[in-house]
Parts: sequence; structure tokens; C-alpha cells
Amino acid sequence: MYEKHQTEPKGDHMTDKTLTIRRADSSDTGALVRLAALDSASPPTGEALLGEVGGELWAAVEVGSGTAIADPFRPSGEIVDLLRLQVSLDAGLERSGRGALARLLPRAA
Repeated sequence: MYEKHQTEPKGDHMTDKTLTIRRADSSDTGALVRLAALDSASPPTGEALLGEVGGELWAAVEVGSGTAIADPFRPSGEIVDLLRLQVSLDAGLERSGRGALARLLPRAA
């Protein structure tokens, strides 16, 4: 899981909310199906990164394809951009061989 970062408010949509980017696991299946239904899309079938605001799922990007689903009733476009950026950064680390090592090293608090 990636560290949580406080977001700057843009209007009243994200005031005092925390954005969390993390990998999906089996417990997220129901939330991904609901999000996909809102977006009139299919849920991710492979590994995915999730973007949560205030603990609520706003967007997800499938790692292998870059396909995104997002809540159309929330300002989630920038979260999709951040998720895709994280996917590309992770892919770059994997190609450079640093990805595996980074997962083994403890993260600073």
C-alpha cells in the first residue's frame, strides 16, 4: 500500500479527505463491481490499483491494460491520472530491477 497523502481541497468535493492509492485484493471485488456498474463498464479482471477518497472507492485502473473505471458522479478524473502514473512508475521500477528490492525493504514511517 502506498502512503496516504492529504489532498488540497478543490471546491468542496475533497475537503478534509485523504486520498489512498493501493493494490486491490479479493475483499475489494464487491466494491469494484459496484464502481464498474456506475461507470457502465466491466470491473478489472487482473491486478488493479484503487483510488479511495475518505475510505470510499472513486476509481480503479487495471495494471496490465491501463483500463480505468471511475465514479462518474464524483471528480475522479485526476485520480485516474494519478493511478495511471503510479502504474507507469511501478512498471519502470520493475524494469530497472528496483521493484522487487523496494518491496523487501522496510518503508520509513
